[in-house]
Amino acid sequence: MESIYEFMRQLVNPESIIQYGGIYLLLFVVFAETGLFVGFFLPGDSLLFTAGLLCATRVLQIHIVFLVLLIILGAVLGNISGYAFGKRVGIRLFKRESTLFFKQKHLISARKFYSKYGGKTIFFCRFLPVVRTFAPIVAGIVKLDYRKFLFYNLLGATCWVCSLVLCGYFLGIYVPEVKFYLEYIIIFLIVITSIPLIISSLKKKHKLAL
Repeated sequence: MESIYEFMRQLVNPESIIQYGGIYLLLFVVFAETGLFVGFFLPGDSLLFTAGLLCATRVLQIHIVFLVLLIILGAVLGNISGYAFGKRVGIRLFKRESTLFFKQKHLISARKFYSKYGGKTIFFCRFLPVVRTFAPIVAGIVKLDYRKFLFYNLLGATCWVCSLVLCGYFLGIYVPEVKFYLEYIIIFLIVITSIPLIISSLKKKHKLAL
C-alpha cells in the first residue's frame, strides 16, 4: 500500500516525472492529461514549466525546439484520442457513476463550456486544469466538426506548450538560481491555474444558495 502511495506521489510531482522517467514519461503524462479521462489529476501546467526549466539547466538533455515540438505533438494526439473516445462511447459517459478515476462533475463542466463557447472550447480549455482533459471527449460526444476540432486543437496545444515551456526555459537561462525554488514556483502555478475553477465553483454554490 505504501509503495502504491509513493508511486502516485511521484506521478503528480513534475520534477520526479522528468528526472526518473525522462522525455518518454513526460510525453505520456502530457498525452494522458489532455486526452484520457483518467489523467485529469496529472500535473499539466507545472510539468511543462518544469520541463522548460530543466531543459535550460541541462537536467533534461534535449534541444528546446525538439522538446517543444514533441510536447505539442503529445498534446495534439492526446486530444485526438479523447475526441475518438468520446465519439465512440458517446452519451453513455453521462450516465456513468463517478469513481476515483472518473468524475461526472468534470464532464458536465466541459459540456457547459461547449454550450457557451462552441468549438473555441478546445482552445480555451487548454489553459484550464481538469476541464482540458474532458473537453476533447465532449467534442467527440457532440460530434464537433473534425476540421474545426483539429484547428483549435493544434492552435491551443501550440499556445499552451510554448507559453509554459518557453517561460520555464528562459527563466532557467537568465535566472539559473530559480531551480532552487522550483517547489514554490510549482505551488504558485497550481494556485494560479486553479483560480478559474475555484471561481466557477463559488458561482455554482452562490446560485444554489439563491
